[in-house]
Amino acid sequence: MNDPAFRLRQADLAMGVRTAPRREVAAQAPVEPSPPEARPSVTSTPEPASNRVEVPRPVALRASVALHGELEPSQRVDALNALRARHDAQCPHCTTATAHTQTVFGEGSPTARLMFIGEAPGENEDRTGRPFVGRAGEKLDEMIAAMGLNREQVYIANVLKSRPPDNRTPLQHEVDGCGPFLIEQILIVRPEVIVTLGGPATKLVLGTEEGITRLRGTWSEWAPPAGGLPPIPVMPTYHPAYLLRNYTPKTRGEVWADLKAVMGRLGLPAGSARN
Repeated sequence: MNDPAFRLRQADLAMGVRTAPRREVAAQAPVEPSPPEARPSVTSTPEPASNRVEVPRPVALRASVALHGELEPSQRVDALNALRARHDAQCPHCTTATAHTQTVFGEGSPTARLMFIGEAPGENEDRTGRPFVGRAGEKLDEMIAAMGLNREQVYIANVLKSRPPDNRTPLQHEVDGCGPFLIEQILIVRPEVIVTLGGPATKLVLGTEEGITRLRGTWSEWAPPAGGLPPIPVMPTYHPAYLLRNYTPKTRGEVWADLKAVMGRLGLPAGSARN
């Protein structure tokens, strides 16, 4: 069956939604770039001096970052591997944190059109070294499959690369220390669309203090911190762990509406994606 409407109905059922709302305008309308002076900065609100971390200027901010869009897939793999090694050796947060056994850098296609960003690894991720495993990871896999994609076609990362104590929410000074390496990941992968999962990821990427319940479902954009690179559309939605805790028709319908908006922006639902 090649009817797109039929595929969308089938995907609705895959997500457990019988009558998911159609967000045609939000999905199709282009994002109007904000004037430079009004565009949110990726710089986080300063912490008190006792918590402030001096973050090295990331390599991604060099002029050479503009070339990342021209790299071959194997070169992007090399760039991500080099970034991972540098993160593990230099990250101001992860090299001093003690609650984790290993870092969880990210995984997926180095040329993915779609990138998912969460907040931090949990216990399962810390044990396996992979992002989004366990129950939340299974739910994210279901969300990706409902879009007609798989994990190998997208890129998945977190703001923090190491597990916070007791799986708590990342603190601002931790985000300030580890966040620049996520920015470099984005600049290497250069996705066409970013989906932020939950509040901490959305706050870092969009440079906002607004809550996820106010931001989800509304297109915004991330302005790369290197001149000459176009902004990337961002769709905030609920974290899969929140969806599991609040598995109601309302929250499921909202998440599925967000994902369908992303599908519309990428020209899916045929399920094709760049590898």
